[in-house]
Amino acid sequence: MSTPFIGNQAYFPGIDAIPFEGRGSDNPLAFKVYDAGKRIGDRTMAEHLRFAVCYWHSFCGNGSDPFGPGTRAYPWDAVGGGLAGAEAKLDAAFEFFTKLGVPYWCFHDIDLAPDADDIATYERNLKHMVGLAKARQEATGMKLLWGTANLFSHPRYMNGASTNPDFAVVARAAVQVKNALDATVELGGANYVFWGGREGYASLHNTDMKRELAHMARFLTMARDYGRSIGFEGNFLIEPKPMEPMKHQYDFDSATCTGFLREHGLDGDFKLNIEANHATLSGHSFEHDLQVAADAGLLGSIDANRGNPQNGWDTDQFPSDLYDTVGAMMVVLRQGGLAPGGLNFDAKVRRESTDPADLFMAHIGGMDAFARGLEVAHALLADSPWEGWRRERYASFDAGEGKAFADGALDLAALRDLAEKAGEPTQRSGRQEQYENLVNQYLQR
Repeated sequence: MSTPFIGNQAYFPGIDAIPFEGRGSDNPLAFKVYDAGKRIGDRTMAEHLRFAVCYWHSFCGNGSDPFGPGTRAYPWDAVGGGLAGAEAKLDAAFEFFTKLGVPYWCFHDIDLAPDADDIATYERNLKHMVGLAKARQEATGMKLLWGTANLFSHPRYMNGASTNPDFAVVARAAVQVKNALDATVELGGANYVFWGGREGYASLHNTDMKRELAHMARFLTMARDYGRSIGFEGNFLIEPKPMEPMKHQYDFDSATCTGFLREHGLDGDFKLNIEANHATLSGHSFEHDLQVAADAGLLGSIDANRGNPQNGWDTDQFPSDLYDTVGAMMVVLRQGGLAPGGLNFDAKVRRESTDPADLFMAHIGGMDAFARGLEVAHALLADSPWEGWRRERYASFDAGEGKAFADGALDLAALRDLAEKAGEPTQRSGRQEQYENLVNQYLQR
């Protein structure tokens, strides 16, 4: 049975609503694990995972890379540019969303609407497309996970946006952020994201880093105040990334962003949107950056993808590593979930994948990978000895002298005297392999 969509034609002919067929299925256009209504603990898979499709890679990306032009020509491209092309792309996007069966989507301002150097034209284009997107949301039940502004592609932003040394560029960036916030509120967006883009430096020789960071904080504060003034009640999100396109990005990783937000008094309104590929580029694991954000009370949302360690740059591949998805969902479940954030597939099909069906198969694989990660993570936390092992490892701090230390009731001299009294500590194994084996055991169930 075909899923209804708004538009004059089917941009994905021959592909109907993606069904759940279970692990015995060989159908590449069916879910093997992701069953939206299946309950895991106190919520359904859909409620836990809150999947979103990104507009930029999925409907704007043509497969180009630094070494060659695009390899994909989608049917909606034949309409041409301008508003007519944007409208066709919107129809294709909502057809895809509804056939895939995701509840959310995400966009940059100039993904959705044609850009223009003339501010009035840019604003008119965006307002027009937001109106159409709102109608399609109402007709299909789709919701906006988050909106954002592209402050990195246009040449005016070659030296940054809010951190640009030219005030005129900072002011021009405010045009896009104001309008993107307006659009996010109009579409009922649950979050608003800032990705640093070119907020960083290429060389310290010509950079006043302290001043640029102060300007970035001022800009984010102004955006926060404006968003609240127009009724935006969701989270503002910063997306960490260590480098690329700049040599050094100011939002390097979770720890860096946490310190920045706390220094400038923004941690009450801002949280972090953690991308897997950005975490690994910073030298951390995906799970590490998620845990740092969660421990700070700042894990707001996730961009679900992966990198390629052999390439060493931001390849934005669809997630397929079950160890990554189990680790990620362990962090998410321990903090009680992601809402109002979610799992956005900030990922693109490979340059060599040129058929429209490839876009479906990529998302199906990513959704199944996280669904399996959810199943295993929940079982490890609820039914296995995992959490008991971890508590046991720190049990010496739960009573007696260890608890007195943790509570701040001892000084350094007292610790010295206790150590002398106790003698050489007994060696205790960390049993890392036991944990790894348990993950494998539950993955095989």
